[in-house]
Amino acid sequence: MNEKQKIILYYTKDNMSQREISRRTGVARDTIRKYIREYESKVQELGYALSDIEKADLIEEITKKPKYKSSPRTKTAVTDEVIEKIKTFLKENEIKRLKGFSKQQMKKIDMHEALLKEGFNISYSSVISVVNKLEKTKKEAFIKQEYAPGDVVEFDFGTVKLSTEDNIVREYQLAVFTSAYGNYRWARLFPKQNTSCFLEAHAHFFKEIGGVFRTVVYDNTRVAVKRFIGKSDREPTDALLKLSMYYKFEYRFCNAYSGNEKGHVERSVELIRRKAFGKDVEFKSIDEANEHLIEVLKEINSKCSFGRNKTALELLEEEKINFLPDMPLYETATIVEVRVSKYSTVMIESSFYSVPDNYVDKLVLCKVYTNKILVFYNDEKIAEHKKIIGFNKWKIDINHYIYTLFRKPKALVNSTAFKQMDKVVKDIYNDYFKNNEREFIMLLDCIGKYSVDAVVNAINYIRETCPTNISVDKIEFICCRKNDEKIIYMDDYKDTITENSLNMLNEFNDLLNN
Repeated sequence: MNEKQKIILYYTKDNMSQREISRRTGVARDTIRKYIREYESKVQELGYALSDIEKADLIEEITKKPKYKSSPRTKTAVTDEVIEKIKTFLKENEIKRLKGFSKQQMKKIDMHEALLKEGFNISYSSVISVVNKLEKTKKEAFIKQEYAPGDVVEFDFGTVKLSTEDNIVREYQLAVFTSAYGNYRWARLFPKQNTSCFLEAHAHFFKEIGGVFRTVVYDNTRVAVKRFIGKSDREPTDALLKLSMYYKFEYRFCNAYSGNEKGHVERSVELIRRKAFGKDVEFKSIDEANEHLIEVLKEINSKCSFGRNKTALELLEEEKINFLPDMPLYETATIVEVRVSKYSTVMIESSFYSVPDNYVDKLVLCKVYTNKILVFYNDEKIAEHKKIIGFNKWKIDINHYIYTLFRKPKALVNSTAFKQMDKVVKDIYNDYFKNNEREFIMLLDCIGKYSVDAVVNAINYIRETCPTNISVDKIEFICCRKNDEKIIYMDDYKDTITENSLNMLNEFNDLLNN
């Protein structure tokens, strides 16, 4: 650029000849002649009637840095056929991503190996260059959206790691709803990302807000999308179809890898996870973690949204006017039919739950919720358990084995049922019935009828009146009387005698006065 500037100035300002300019600058006369001819030609064009833009472009041509032509080189290996092959590989990768097989895509090294097997003589660096050029896309433009109250809510799952039962760190699923209009946020923790959790999240969210949003937006999660049809269409799962039919809402899916299309809930997952579980990660159970989450959400929804003078809760009240009608709570349980094993248990999701021992080898119906298991036989509920988190675990209620244990009393102490028994009941065994398993089993039957608290109260009463003689017959007698609201404890008995005596004296006084 400096040489070009000197040559033009020598020629125009100092009127030097091309020979003299070549001698002073050391530049070949052919080059000097080219610069001078270009300059004169452009300056001559400036004299014509040109627009301002044309003049600006011409001045830029005069003053720009000179370009040198390199010898043209042709890429002999990168033929049109090679490019078409690589385009085919990239198209197959796109289809795999849409179908959820993103981890099974062809990498550049795989494409190179495939081309070599087909007889193409091409280097790995050339394949990289072609792939990068084909995948290079222009920046995406975004269109600002405005939403009507009560129209759109977005749903997503996020993962949270917490230490809960047995101090074991587990990964839980955070189901999150966020309204597009007012940024009202709702969330709950679930043990898995499956259909039951998906349905239960919707049912409890709609019940809590007292209505239904008109449209729910999803990403391409497997609990909502059954399969892809072509490039953009999706077939919803049966669970989503039934849910939308019941609550009468419409659904919409985002494009693949386009989280921005449900940006409200994408940000909400990160915000809620950070606010609720950024510091607090240890809980006794998932129920306790959810109670903590509810309190955090109250605080979040009580703050004003950005650029607005109303809180998310206040904006939700505005949205309720346009909600679809509230519906009775949707049945979210998965129903399975299971045969009771010889251990009087049913296997649900690789864990075992006890049922009364008179149902061995019978087919029972199980309603599986996210947090509990209900077992029915001929429409009668015969067992209920809190759902176990994990695999190959046992949940045993000792009251389900009264008949069997009565026949095999020595099997009690080393049984799984005894080990899982309530600590209060274990203490009763150790204090009053140790080495007397048969009578203790009769006491378990009593607990099944009247509850642990009733039995404990009866034992305390017997200890006050006759501490050396505690038997199941006495405990059951007192529980029965108390259950019929006929039992009178000593203090109550004294008060009753006093009251009756006073009444009798008053009656005598009335007779004497008359």
